[in-house]
Formats: sequence, structure tokens, C-alpha cells
Amino acid sequence: VDGPEKAGLSWEQSYLPSFNLGGIFPPLATPFSPTQEVDYAQLEGNLRRYASIPFRGKHCPPSFSMQAPVRSLPATEAACRHTPHPFAPSPATQATIELTVSMAEAGADVALVVTPCYYRGAMTTAALIHHYTEVGDASPIPVVLYSVPANTGLDLPMEAVITLAQHPNIIGIKDSGGDITRMGLMVHKTRQEDFQVLAGSASFLLASYAVGASGGVCALANVLGDPLCQLDHLCRKGQWQEARDLQHRLIEPNMAVTRRFGIPGLKKAMEWFGYYGGPCRAPLAPLSPAQVEELRSTFSANGWL
Repeated sequence: VDGPEKAGLSWEQSYLPSFNLGGIFPPLATPFSPTQEVDYAQLEGNLRRYASIPFRGKHCPPSFSMQAPVRSLPATEAACRHTPHPFAPSPATQATIELTVSMAEAGADVALVVTPCYYRGAMTTAALIHHYTEVGDASPIPVVLYSVPANTGLDLPMEAVITLAQHPNIIGIKDSGGDITRMGLMVHKTRQEDFQVLAGSASFLLASYAVGASGGVCALANVLGDPLCQLDHLCRKGQWQEARDLQHRLIEPNMAVTRRFGIPGLKKAMEWFGYYGGPCRAPLAPLSPAQVEELRSTFSANGWL
């Protein structure tokens, strides 16, 4: 979906950002073989299947060691355009910069940089501003901030976001916290900057769009990519009733493959929709038969199976 159209109460921005993040990004699930090795053939197969879905781009797997092989896959040449790469939480700014440079050399278009969190007590607003400023200065590609408090225990402070939005090489934030008031305020406070806010979950995608978010990075897109792109389209058209009805049917499946059953649930659901899910790496355990049935029932009850 390239550009929003003004219609009804549509929320679209009145400017075209220098790097448009508007749309849906799936954070690709890393496929593993039964021996827990990265299965590049299955990754390529999934990318080919995703090629028909109008994603804005793809989030390639985060493991540093696999980035070059991933970029060399034939299917990724077109499928991984406008692709942010997530980084593991590193306590060191220099290590983050080195990884950013390596990812740019591997072909990434945007760097999605998660908050450093190992020394959480020392991660003051000033420290985080300094960290991201250094990364933004050194990165050869645009940087998107990533706040995911459920995993890091650290919410990127609003003051830091507003300050960092003024950096010419920091173009947005993926916010997975689910606080719509906070997201709306971020959109409002950064409205004069070339800065975009992305929802980090399909559960609050419509609400995020209603307060001005540009797009979403949603785990559920690995499974229900077309419906999520349709939701994106409906919001851009200002067709809020249809968007609301679709959003309601996505909430329970999204919660099931994130909070409830996590990555094992996501990979199991992928198999039902024609993708390769495969095993998870330890210590993540496979779902029990009862959990699989509960997961399937959740998708069925919402009309997806």
C-alpha cells in the first residue's frame, strides 16, 4: 500500500516522509530444521509465498550470523525490499553501531534498534538519548527506535522519543507497549518531524491508526498477512466500520500467537495457512496436544479456519 487516500475521517499524514514506513511488516519467523539449524530452503519458500501479499517490507530474522546467507537467497531480492532488521538487546553502543553497519552492508534498508536493557537501572533518559544519537550518527541507513517493554522491562521514555525524533537519521519508532494514549501523543509531539510511529501488535492496529500511526510490525502477519493488509487499506480509506469488524476478528488470534502461546503457537499456526513453521529452538518447548487444539479453536471461532 503505497499512499493513503483522503476519504471520510481518514487519518493520513499531510506529507510524504523521506522513507515511507506506511503499511504492514511481518517480523519473519526463523525456520529451523529438526536438528535446530536454520533452514534456508524453508525460509526461501516462505518468502515466495509472502510475495503475493502487499506487505510494505519484511523483518528478516535477527541472528547476526545468518544475515548474509538470508540476503543471498534468490527469493529475498524482491521480497526483502524496505526491510528493517531487528537487533538483539546489546548493552554496548559500539556493538550496536558495528551491527548496524554490518546489516547495511548485507543489504538492509532500515535498522530497527531495540532499547539496550541489560543494565536497566542505568538506562536513564539521558543515557538512552546518547545511545540512540550515537547509533543514528554512525548508521549508514535510517534508524527506527524499538520499544518492547514486555521483553526488555524498559519503555523508551516519551522525552527521549521526542528528542530523538529530531535526529535526521532516526525516522520512526516501533512501539509494542499497547498504550494508545502514548502512541497518540508521540504522533502529536513529533508531527513537525520526518518521523513515523508503527504499532507493534495486530491487537491494537486499528486504534493506532486512529491516532495517526503509519503502519504496523505484527507477528500475526506471518499467518494472516492478507487480512492485516486489508485492515491497513480500510483504515487508509477511512472505512472505519469495516475496519472495526475485521480488527475484532484479529484480536484473539493475535493474542494466541503472542502472549498466550508465543513463538511455538505462531509457528504451529503458520503450518495451517501453508507456511513452514517448524520447531523452535530450545528452551522454547512445542505446544501440547491440548494447547494445539485450543489454538486451532481460537482461529476457527474467528472465522479463519
